[in-house]
Amino acid sequence: MRRYFGRKLLIYGLTFFMAVTVNWLVPRLMPGDPVASMLARARVAQPEAQEALRVYYNNLFGFDLPWWQQYLNSWGSLFRGDFGISLWAFPTPVADLLTRAVPYSLALLIPSILLSWVVGNRLGALAARRKVLDNTVLPVSYVLTATPYLWLAALMAWGFGVVWGVFPVAGGYSFSMTPSFTWDFFVDLAWHWLLPFSSLFLVALGGWAIGMRNVIIYELESDYANYMSALGAPQKLIRRYAFRNAVLPQITGLALQLGVLVAGALVTEIVFSYPGLGSLILAAIQNKDFFLLQGAFLFIVLGVLIANFIIDVVYVIVDPRTRVGMAGAAA
Repeated sequence: MRRYFGRKLLIYGLTFFMAVTVNWLVPRLMPGDPVASMLARARVAQPEAQEALRVYYNNLFGFDLPWWQQYLNSWGSLFRGDFGISLWAFPTPVADLLTRAVPYSLALLIPSILLSWVVGNRLGALAARRKVLDNTVLPVSYVLTATPYLWLAALMAWGFGVVWGVFPVAGGYSFSMTPSFTWDFFVDLAWHWLLPFSSLFLVALGGWAIGMRNVIIYELESDYANYMSALGAPQKLIRRYAFRNAVLPQITGLALQLGVLVAGALVTEIVFSYPGLGSLILAAIQNKDFFLLQGAFLFIVLGVLIANFIIDVVYVIVDPRTRVGMAGAAA
């Protein structure tokens, strides 16, 4: 088992190295000059002052250095926990912007991913053995899983926010409120959170329900299920074994879908102007903010890698055949 996780850590380490390299390279291949954007926002009219500011910004951010030195410096800054200074929100450090945005993104991602997975698997398992549910859950699930995150978020914002005026459609909390540890603020926070969470939850729910329904039907028609039925085993026991076996591919699917779910959450945040990483990434792209873009993508990459590693550990715990295979390989 130690050798197995050692190989996994090596793979994750190489993935992290490549992700950080691509993360550093992509913003610098984007068209546009970030320093020119900063000068435009500064509204400096005199050419001499513009040139002086340009030299100052290039020295401050290291843009006047060779590209290989900028790359090595980025690794040194990363190991020190220094993400640089935001070009868009100058002179605010990128770490401060991420600290404010990350809790909002996690509050959307973690509940929507976990609840959609649990509820979707349960619905799919029930639909596999109940005709009434199968005729209702399956068509709705196909519609939900084929719906783009962006479209459903925009539709819900328009319907529940603009037409009916039930929910707010922008921000993480009301602009008239000040963040505080009070009941009124938390209620307002939850009210703004509900629509973006629901759009993520519903789209992901359909895919998990379809997947579990199909795998459960396959398991119930497999040889071991027919053999247990011939021996007189109760159907409840057969369904329990079928569900345990069907969960394993769903755990693997969760690891494979994490990137898609995170991307959907970022788009949803932009639609609702939710103050998470999605809004930061949009602002960074619009303002050619290399350092903010790198910091946001780095957090996403780290989050997906850590979540995948946790899923790998859970898979080994849940599936005893994996542990037996690992013990055999070690012997």
